[in-house]
Parts: sequence; structure tokens; C-alpha cells
Amino acid sequence: MKIFIYHTLLIVAISFSYTVAQNPIIANHTIARLNITPVEWIDSAKANLHIAYGHTSHGSQLITGMDGLENWKGSQYAFNEGGTNGALDIDDYAFSGASDLGSPDRTSWATATRNYLNNEANSDVNVVIWSWCGQVSSATETDINTYLNLMNGLEIDYPNVKFVYMTGHLDGSGVSGNLNQRNEQIRNYCVANGKILYDFNDIESYDPDGNYYLDKDANDNCDYDSDGNNSLDKNWAIDWQNSHTINVDWYDCSPAHSQALNGNLKAYAAWWLWAKLAGWDSASGIGGNKFNTKEKFFFY
Repeated sequence: MKIFIYHTLLIVAISFSYTVAQNPIIANHTIARLNITPVEWIDSAKANLHIAYGHTSHGSQLITGMDGLENWKGSQYAFNEGGTNGALDIDDYAFSGASDLGSPDRTSWATATRNYLNNEANSDVNVVIWSWCGQVSSATETDINTYLNLMNGLEIDYPNVKFVYMTGHLDGSGVSGNLNQRNEQIRNYCVANGKILYDFNDIESYDPDGNYYLDKDANDNCDYDSDGNNSLDKNWAIDWQNSHTINVDWYDCSPAHSQALNGNLKAYAAWWLWAKLAGWDSASGIGGNKFNTKEKFFFY
């Protein structure tokens, strides 16, 4: 009887561990807020994570936003290469042989990642994140499957490293555009397979009040069509900034191709993600239960 109970408990424990391991972590617009990530888990991320980041200009929005947040709020949000003085360790522009997920082609980044991780000097790295530039806009379903398969292969071969998937930035093509279809392909895969996703596109599809702009053909600069006449006549980030107080509700920074507020949101989502990867067991690993919904939420 004891043996039977032991084996039953062991099976339950293994099944539970597998279920937990398969839960996705999705950083999207619903968690892009400053004050939802506990300070102790920000500290834990700074103490335990060693992040390698590959990107070009659009991907730099995370770094620019994080740098502005540190300037605004101080050393609590400090980061640098090496993690000196208690900062988060981020090796920015970490890789050689590829610039981002689509440059110089759609596969070189995976080889660059392997070369980097196989270098003993990088043996402490436990998080790898790559960004797209504009290549998701022109990607086929096969192209994205290649990306997903390469990421999965890295996860298998480097089980002690957490690999962060990413969607492509807004391009003004709206809900029915190829970009959104390919981003949905990435999202669906990550949710179904328990992956880690920084949903770059979803974060910039909403303002901090939860107003939705993907269906208004919003682009990476936060321009959108307010009246359905196929003209991008307003900018949701500038409008929000103008109706709120700088250094109270938002902070200034200069993210590539976009507005300060977008950089703010990218930074908030990044720190939420770092905390999750450090082990923070928040109510849910998914920022929202559905994507591209129009729910309201509070900024602070």
C-alpha cells in the first residue's frame, strides 16, 4: 500500500511539475504598467538574471525605455552589461553574426545564439531574447514556422536558458494584414506550447487606458486613423502625453521610430517579464486571457 501511495504521489508530482512548466508567460499590454511588479522581484531579477539581447532599431525601444525609466525612478531600475553595482545584467547587442531575427537572413540569429552560448565567457547567461525589425510584415507562414522551430531547438539544446519569443512591430496594416496574421501565429504557438513571449505588437496596440488602435491601422509611430477615411490623422501616444503630466504619469525618452509613451510601456512590460523569469509567481503568467481585446485597465 505504501509503495502504491508513493508511486501515486510521484506521478501526481511529476504531472503537476509538467503542467507548471508548460504555463506560458506572455508580456502584453495588460501588464505594461509601472506599479504592478513587486520591488522584491525586481531585486530578484537583478540578482539572478543574466540576459543576452539581440536587436536592431525597433528592438532598441526596450533598452531606451528602460534607460529612461532608470533616469526617472533611479537605481531600482538600473541595468548594465555585467550587472555591476547591483544592476540587472543585460548584454545589449550581444551576438555576432546576426543583427536581429531577420538580418542578414531568417536563420543566422540561431547560429549566432549557439556560438554565443557555447562560449565559456557567457556561461552565466540564462535568458536570451531576440527582436524583429520589420521582417514579420513580409513573412510567410513557413518563415514563422522556421523561426518557431529554431527557437524550440535552442530550448531543447540549452535547457538552462530561458528563450523569449517576440512579435513584430505595428506597420499600419491593421487587423486583416499579414503582419497581424503572422503575429497571431506566434502568439498561438506560444500559448499552446507554454513559451515565453514578449508581445511587442500587442503592447503598442493600446494606450494606457486600454483604448485599442490595431483596428484603426496604427503604425509603429503610434499614428492611427481616427475616422476610418484611410488617413493616419492622429497619434494616440502624443495625445495621451498631452493630456497627462510628464514625470508624474509618464517620462521622456526617445525610442526609435516611435514616441516616449511607447518606450515607457515597453520598459514596464520588460521589467514585468524579468520579474516573472526570476520566479515571481503572480496570479497568471499571461498578461491577458485574450489578445486584441478592448478591456479597460488602470495604469497605476
